[in-house]
Amino acid sequence: MSEELLLKVEPRRDELERIHAAVEDLGEREDWSPGLVFRVNLILEELVINIMDYGDDEGRHRIEVTVTSDPDEVIMDLVDSGRPFDPTHDAPEPDLDADLEDRRVGGLGVYFTRTMVKEMRYRREAEHNHLTLVMSREE
Repeated sequence: MSEELLLKVEPRRDELERIHAAVEDLGEREDWSPGLVFRVNLILEELVINIMDYGDDEGRHRIEVTVTSDPDEVIMDLVDSGRPFDPTHDAPEPDLDADLEDRRVGGLGVYFTRTMVKEMRYRREAEHNHLTLVMSREE
């Protein structure tokens, strides 16, 4: 059996607190490990901030966050009406071997997200970005 969380988020930083609280509540009801709760919150925070910062210059769009807890995995879906951006192809790979002062600012969030999930899918449909992330419930 799965349980689902659906949040409609305004593009404001204070909405992150609401996301964190809702994920913690879902994790408690679904008996997630503290590490899983942390990783889900970290991924959602990184991606939602990216949508807020880069998705729309006017800050008018809403972000829809759905988290589904299945017995073996957690599925996160993010839908936004911002400019098209496919993190599975458009996000540059960071140069992890470069000296810190030579690295460009940003770009690590999508990289770290990729390392924490077993699947990342993107599609653009009806002027909306749809990003789906699947991660195992196991540590």
